[in-house]
Amino acid sequence: MTTAIDASATRRARARRVAGLYALTPDEDDTARLVAAVRAALEGGAAAVQYRHKTASAALRRDQAAALARLHAARGALYIVNDDPVLAAEVGADGVHIGAGDASIIAARELLGPDRIVGVSCYDDFTRAESAVQAGADYVAFGSFHPSATKPAACRADVQLLRRAQSLGVPVVAIGGIDSGNARALVDAGAHAVAVIRDLFDHSDPADITRAAAALAACFPSRQYS
Repeated sequence: MTTAIDASATRRARARRVAGLYALTPDEDDTARLVAAVRAALEGGAAAVQYRHKTASAALRRDQAAALARLHAARGALYIVNDDPVLAAEVGADGVHIGAGDASIIAARELLGPDRIVGVSCYDDFTRAESAVQAGADYVAFGSFHPSATKPAACRADVQLLRRAQSLGVPVVAIGGIDSGNARALVDAGAHAVAVIRDLFDHSDPADITRAAAALAACFPSRQYS
């Protein structure tokens, strides 16, 4: 029988794995192509993958999330589902990532269980990050740090947030327009992980995705949060 202590230890271990290249999936309707692309990113060194498809139907999201869960079960990487704690629990993901307007941290935890992690988008708002950690967030994400074609209207975050966020005691993720040319500066400023979509998944050839992932992963001196 799993105890509260066991669940807490498992949750902390999962949170520590939010480090290195954190791949965010593109809005890809072809499930086989999506799985192939994610597999290529993992082969290049992605430490975590978040399933994110803002325009998919509920049925397609369920099918794709389950397909990626099977891939991650085989590969052992951290697997996060965007926005939807019910879907994350259904496919056995390691956790969920929520933003403004999504389920609360408490509600997400109740749906996921005590051993799964909850990440929170904090944009350019350190106060939001402090409140999220106090409410039980296991990691926080700031950005956009660079212009992003995925979210062109996203607020811009100052790199000083990454330095300040070291006091929060949880892994810190940088997001927004990140590529292998600018990732290391964010890592040096304090990002434990960088979340990337386009620099990885704009490639049609899986071999190119693997090379892009390897270049991003090489920006990290260590892949584990401590």
